[in-house]
Amino acid sequence: MMTRTPWTLALAVTLLAACGGAKDAAPTDDAAATTAGAPAATGTVITIEMHTDETGNYFKPAEVEAHPGDVLRFTLVTGVHNVHFLADSNASVPNLPAPSDLLQLPGQTHDVVVNMPVGGRYYFQCDPHALLGMVGHVKVESES
Repeated sequence: MMTRTPWTLALAVTLLAACGGAKDAAPTDDAAATTAGAPAATGTVITIEMHTDETGNYFKPAEVEAHPGDVLRFTLVTGVHNVHFLADSNASVPNLPAPSDLLQLPGQTHDVVVNMPVGGRYYFQCDPHALLGMVGHVKVESES
């Protein structure tokens, strides 16, 4: 009879959760998925790629400078990733974007309109890969 360790079961559950079906088979533009009441996108689109390769799991670039109204476009290149601006890592910041769904098909995107307070540096991560170092920051600067 085969026995399973708790670690094996936890890994199996995690992998199954990460492999859930994608909502759309084609790349998506999820600007509407940002926080309700967020300002309209009025600025530059800043592309942040999401990768898995021989060097690891990472955002490229992981450090971004943006202005209110800019759009952070998280684009899946390889792997299965999401983006999450954690409330406990961004203390006292109102209107943080909701976590994205897992992006699973190359070319899928998730847009976040920058509506965080000017002068702050805000942490984001890929939930399945944060402990592997897939984290980043956006620094919000004023227009002038």
